[in-house]
Amino acid sequence: MSDLDFNAIVSLLVKEDSRFDRLAYGFVRDGLEHAVKELKKTDSSRAKMSRHVTGRELSEGIREYALEQFGPMALTVLNSWGLKCTMDFGDIVYNLIDYNVFSKNEGDRREDFADIYDFKDAFVRPFLAKAQRLPRPSFAEVE
Repeated sequence: MSDLDFNAIVSLLVKEDSRFDRLAYGFVRDGLEHAVKELKKTDSSRAKMSRHVTGRELSEGIREYALEQFGPMALTVLNSWGLKCTMDFGDIVYNLIDYNVFSKNEGDRREDFADIYDFKDAFVRPFLAKAQRLPRPSFAEVE
């Protein structure tokens, strides 16, 4: 699909579902490409075949891609595009499936994207100082 076709479809989708900025759609598409590339590196038996990506794999790939692209600003950027949880990735994916931009397997469901990770943990925690990442002791443990 050409970028012109993709952009036309995204324009329609943004009119139909205004929750997400148009940039979120391109980001999810780029995140899918990143996830497939990374999975092919670790799954040499499928390296030459087209690889289906699960909701969990795509969400993890998008997390890695966002951290690479935006570093400590990842949460801010994603939130500005209307992306607040992994279910939002699923909503974008299924919006694109409805327009035949993405495809799905028989067992795939929108709910496969639910609660994969917490955005704050995924996009803020990696940049906190080590002491801030350690679990805080309870008062009972201090005594």
